[in-house]
Amino acid sequence: MIQFEGDRDFAPPPAALWGKLSDARFLVKCLPDVESVARAESSEAVCTVRPGFSFVRGTLELTIRVAEAVPERSVKLLLQSKGMGNSAVVEALLALAPHEAGTRVHWQAQVKEMGGLLKLAPQGLVLGAAQKVLADAWVAVEAQLKT
Repeated sequence: MIQFEGDRDFAPPPAALWGKLSDARFLVKCLPDVESVARAESSEAVCTVRPGFSFVRGTLELTIRVAEAVPERSVKLLLQSKGMGNSAVVEALLALAPHEAGTRVHWQAQVKEMGGLLKLAPQGLVLGAAQKVLADAWVAVEAQLKT
């Protein structure tokens, strides 16, 4: 099982940031490589992504679901992807806390399942790719917060 975690600081206070991070419509705008959005509601979004990784060809259908949300404190997300010969289930927990004038988000993401070619890919390759996607997504969150 692959697990990631880290901290990220944001300018908005917890109430304002939680409103964004608990909204699948906002989150889908922050994902890299999105080609189209089939459905975007506050609790769930479905999109098509074309990852730029050599070990994942074609497109993936990605579903982001807000599984749990505690106002101003935490958000639990379930991300399910499936494509030709690939599938994955990721669980992410975002914990928000006041920090200076803004918010610190402690995040944890855990790959619960991998199928198809992803399961066969070297773990280091998957780990590196996932870290890049996470870094790009956090940069996009910051950019979307400014708009």
